[in-house]
Amino acid sequence: MTADDFEVIEEEFPADELADLAFGMFTIFIEKHQESQGSFLFREVESGGDIDELCTRLLPEFSSEYAPLAAALERIGAAQEIAALYRSGEGIIPSKTRRSYWIQQDRPGVDPGAAGAEEAGKWLIFVEQSDVDTAWQRVRNATIEGKLGIGAKVSTAKENEDAHDERKVIYVFTPDWADEPDVMRVRAELKELGFAERIGYKRNLDTYAGEYREKGKRVAYYSV
Repeated sequence: MTADDFEVIEEEFPADELADLAFGMFTIFIEKHQESQGSFLFREVESGGDIDELCTRLLPEFSSEYAPLAAALERIGAAQEIAALYRSGEGIIPSKTRRSYWIQQDRPGVDPGAAGAEEAGKWLIFVEQSDVDTAWQRVRNATIEGKLGIGAKVSTAKENEDAHDERKVIYVFTPDWADEPDVMRVRAELKELGFAERIGYKRNLDTYAGEYREKGKRVAYYSV
């Protein structure tokens, strides 16, 4: 991200939203570092790891690589304040996350952009707010274990005016919507995880074309 890019973003986003964006970028930065070490940020948090040391060590690297965003991140605080947010569940637990609309978990070794490819698609699991944390933990863990698809993401507690109802949604991505055996393999794994009710699968190309659920309109490519 160049200084010119930041100037454009700075004009489009209020200061608080820009700080949230910077926090999200720093979280991705940490996640990439942890994956290179064979670990994950959520594991460090859940195991009581030294998050303060991790943030203190990586924040200067982030600031050097993303200097404009680092300035926005200062609105949240220093490394200790950022670490405290992680320990509270921000960016880790859906019901505790209010600085980002989504938490995403890619399968280790998969290109982070793969889930957004037009040929990809996703199973949509709608869950009650009271169940989202445990549901996400099951999907997240199965994703990093390689049992599901190329990645997953979950909606959070951050208020989203585009949400259709009060339920939360978990997306489970597969790389190729046309690979029906693989798509159905992932569906079978989700049933093993306890998601037995009928769910729909949506192709990314339909999402990008603006195809959304309406009365009498079918947008799910598969429904099992």
